[in-house]
Amino acid sequence: MRLFDTHAHVGLIHTEQLEQLMAIEYAKRVGVKHIVSISNSLTDFEKNYQNLKSSKSIYHAVGLSPTETGGFRPHWEDQLIPLAQKDKVIAIGESGLDYVKMRAPKQTQIEAFLIHLEAARKLDLPIIIHNRQAGYDILNILKTKIPAKGAIFHCYSEDVNFAMEAMELPVYFSFAGNITYRSVKPLIDTVRMLPLNRILIESESPFMAPSKYSKKRNRPEYIIENAKAIAYIKSVPLEEMTEILYENSLKAFNLEENE
Repeated sequence: MRLFDTHAHVGLIHTEQLEQLMAIEYAKRVGVKHIVSISNSLTDFEKNYQNLKSSKSIYHAVGLSPTETGGFRPHWEDQLIPLAQKDKVIAIGESGLDYVKMRAPKQTQIEAFLIHLEAARKLDLPIIIHNRQAGYDILNILKTKIPAKGAIFHCYSEDVNFAMEAMELPVYFSFAGNITYRSVKPLIDTVRMLPLNRILIESESPFMAPSKYSKKRNRPEYIIENAKAIAYIKSVPLEEMTEILYENSLKAFNLEENE
């Protein structure tokens, strides 16, 4: 069984480098071959990149989360581009809009999002989307600004109608531990509707633990529960489903299996 964790804040699971690397090893034991390490700021990225560079399982995304855009400045792109050109950086992000925490005004968040989209276009990388109650603002921007390599809606939380409209663009929909809860009928309906080749899974570690581990701090090794939920909803055998999800992840990030 091969699993691909498309979104994990490995640097937040533990503070110590050794413990972070051990978390990756534990995940490998249950079939997690690759993890995309997500950082919320450029400072976090540089620290995480150094801590995790010895792991062959790790890829990176680089960006400024909309929850961190309070200190955003327009010249920030000059810092983003060189970091995004580092080895094993396979995506820009996470970036997007967050109208729940609102740690920066909407216009500031939008300006930062546009810079991320332009960087993804210049570097020919996909972008990982953070969306909290800002779906249609994000979608309207993507309709004219989406990079050629597309986008990934991480921790998807919108409904079927939004997904149907978004599917007109080159996007993937990634589901975290929330898909394992019984109270998420809109998400379940969305998974039922989506074609198999548009679905990804993520751990979103150390957040959003699946229901089986709801009282624990989330870890990449728990992602198998998300795969089980998707397989059940789609009525596909687990082994077949995990292979589909794995192949989708390679395509979403433009990777070859031998990379």
